[in-house]
Amino acid sequence: MGDVLRHCTGLPAVTFAAGDTVLSEGMAGRGLFILIEGTVAVSKSGVEVARVSEPGAVFGEMSALLDLPVSATLTAVVPTTAYLSSDAIEFFSQAPAVAVHTARLVASRLHHATRHLAEVQARSKGRTGPLSVVDRILEAMIDPPPRGARLLDDPRDDPRF
Repeated sequence: MGDVLRHCTGLPAVTFAAGDTVLSEGMAGRGLFILIEGTVAVSKSGVEVARVSEPGAVFGEMSALLDLPVSATLTAVVPTTAYLSSDAIEFFSQAPAVAVHTARLVASRLHHATRHLAEVQARSKGRTGPLSVVDRILEAMIDPPPRGARLLDDPRDDPRF
């Protein structure tokens, strides 16, 4: 991932002290961040789900690409520096290697999430209650909304659920 950094040298670098919030879940997107050094904790609904410290890691991409609020909170664990692109789409057009890198990261995350959901689905076959929603989630992932449909801020607004 570190080789992606050489495509970012024209971007401004921003620094965060340990404990600083880089992005807050639900806020309007602030742009695309590419980690230079440091570690960030990724939290969803107040639960830490990951720590990332690999140079070249990308944050804010979903918000930037989908024009949606930020989906997780990122907090600097140690002093952290990242490149910041305030216009991800323009940056991707100027740095296609970073666009491909980001697409691979997003595809990898989707692959792992789908695999995990499929495992949960297999374990929940025939059950009722909260685990029965897994079937509907997987169906929605396989059969996404039609092209041009507005993405919903709250999946509970999706008529398929």
